[in-house]
Amino acid sequence: MLNDQNKKAIQAAYSQFLSGRELKARYGQKLMVAAIARTLGGIARAAGGERDCDKTDGEHICVVEAGTGTGKTVAYLLAAIPLAQAQDKKLVVSTATVALQEQIIHKDLPELMRHSGLQFEFALAKGRGRYLCLSKLDQLLSEFSAGGAGVSLALYEDEKPQVGEDGVKLYRAMADKLATGGWDGDRDNWPDTLEAEDWSRVTTDHRQCSGRRCPHVSNCSFFRARESLGKTQVIVANHDLLLADLALGGGAILPPPEETIYVLDEAHHLPDKALNHFSHHSRVGATTGWLDQANKNLGQLLGEIGDGGEIDRCGEQLPAVLSSAKLTLEQLWPLIEDICEFEDQRGGTSSSQGRGARHRFAGGVVPEVLMELAEKLREDFDELESLLDKMLQSAQRLLEDPHSPVPAVDLERWYPILGSWYGRAEANLQLWANYSRADAEGALPQARWVTLVDWGGSTDFEVCSSPILAGKTLEYSLWRRCFGAVLTSATLTALGRFDRLKMRAGTPDNASYQVVPSPFDFSRAELRVPAAAVDAGSADAHTNAVIDALPELLQDSGGALVLFSSRRQMETVYEALPGTWRNRILVQGQRSRQQLLEIHRETVDGGGSSVLFGLASFAEGLDLPGDYCRQVVIAKLPFAVPDDPIEAALAEWIEARGGNPFMQITVPDAALKLVQACGRLLRTESDSGTVILLDRRIVTRRYGRAILDSLPPFTRRIE
Repeated sequence: MLNDQNKKAIQAAYSQFLSGRELKARYGQKLMVAAIARTLGGIARAAGGERDCDKTDGEHICVVEAGTGTGKTVAYLLAAIPLAQAQDKKLVVSTATVALQEQIIHKDLPELMRHSGLQFEFALAKGRGRYLCLSKLDQLLSEFSAGGAGVSLALYEDEKPQVGEDGVKLYRAMADKLATGGWDGDRDNWPDTLEAEDWSRVTTDHRQCSGRRCPHVSNCSFFRARESLGKTQVIVANHDLLLADLALGGGAILPPPEETIYVLDEAHHLPDKALNHFSHHSRVGATTGWLDQANKNLGQLLGEIGDGGEIDRCGEQLPAVLSSAKLTLEQLWPLIEDICEFEDQRGGTSSSQGRGARHRFAGGVVPEVLMELAEKLREDFDELESLLDKMLQSAQRLLEDPHSPVPAVDLERWYPILGSWYGRAEANLQLWANYSRADAEGALPQARWVTLVDWGGSTDFEVCSSPILAGKTLEYSLWRRCFGAVLTSATLTALGRFDRLKMRAGTPDNASYQVVPSPFDFSRAELRVPAAAVDAGSADAHTNAVIDALPELLQDSGGALVLFSSRRQMETVYEALPGTWRNRILVQGQRSRQQLLEIHRETVDGGGSSVLFGLASFAEGLDLPGDYCRQVVIAKLPFAVPDDPIEAALAEWIEARGGNPFMQITVPDAALKLVQACGRLLRTESDSGTVILLDRRIVTRRYGRAILDSLPPFTRRIE
């Protein structure tokens, strides 16, 4: 139970914050503060200070849906920081977007410190991939000086071109700015946009990093940032970093879950991101090429870092294992061509020349002949991973040994290459182990599929597997382990219930679930289904109806947003409109998102009319208050295109259990997306406008009525 001391501390901080900012308390915000405080303040502790799992089986988790304008960030920070301090726990705030991370670090937390009276230290946490690797930069610059730019890279980066003159200038500029203190090695602080290809050459991951054994560790940007986290009470991270930490067992980058209270903002993104982290994939052709290249360069590796011991012994065994894995992959290629019938994005069959086409194994069940080959690959990559692991450990010991028989410069050069090989072997081991065994009876099936992809101008097969739901993984790696957790977002319910979140994120039934009211007056906005709206089930008729309706609907000056579910329809509608209309329209993809929004705002500020045409990514996170968006036109109900192999496997599993995937997955997902799209209209308490839905199914179908009733209480006009 929340004790009086903690309650008074939170109330005092809240009152002082409101007074300092000259704000009035919002009802929904007060409810959110109270809900979080009750949950986190009521966590029972065992003798050692850890959560008493016997007394808090799910009650340590608080789920709050709070709409735009509630002041979610202030609410969870004011409630969670004092309670984390009282419980002597770290607070990790995790978001889904960089924009929100930066807002919390640069605006919300400093304001809270200034006005609430709370005292705490805070920092931004990022993964290794956001920081420069000094060792890699040093090697690159040495190669440039020797006139052999990119030589060593070819040993292991088989999919990247050589470094050009512009790249050489970039890396020398990086070294100069580091030396003069003009840059701290953080990718996000580099003054210009860095291409992924350029950055990837000078960053690293946990497999390639030699850690404290690296001679550059004292100046390493990543380790400097990581050391500061140990002294920090409030850490701002993102979902990807949190999930990467959990995949490493927890506590590898962020504090251990048992010592942490998590606040997961934009929590509706967590399940999909978790699926990405716990899926496996490997390209057949690219992996075959890598194995061949590794075998060719093994002699050079052993010649430079051979130690007369473990590295040499393991190295002598590698050629046979590399050749065996390569031979098995070469047998896999014709087998995939034989057993897979690829379908394109529209559901039709496709030849092996159709890029992006997929073959999904129904029920996650792969043919026995493929399972047998996968078992052989599992054995090969298991042995390969084991040998490379031993070589890495030996290299680590040699790096620490002041009397090492191997020159440190050679070890430093080859260590990340060995680490890269180990990482690829490990990824293949996980994939082929997944393909070599059937799913346990009664367990959630895996989604398994093969995709045709481009590789160097030719075709490659990407073999993939993924859990169909992230719930169980999150339950065991996060919910059961953490001291406490808060999940919040403007869209956590679907059709007015939390069932979708529980299924996809695995949050326990006995967690605290609450929806707090928005401060917005939704009667200031109108939801209109015009007479011109037709059933979007007939694609061509619907597209023609949208073309005919838009000029009349968008007569007003100011800003408008038109959202489409498919790029094809968006482009067809745009091309069919009169030229005078096209001059007012900004289409997603024509320019960068930022450029489109800048042009849109400038036009509206000048008294003109500007219309944004966008897809799903414009239906969430777009902030266009006031005149920038007086109308939101939604072309049709945002049902997902049925081309995702994970969603297809999930639907198949639900149907096999006697369920209705359309009503259990498709409709709730569409309802949530529609709420997000409608949320683009009202961004401040003074906003007003109209949401126009050009899909008659919202009023003619039974599911349409359920979706309609889940929307905010706009004034309705059904024509």
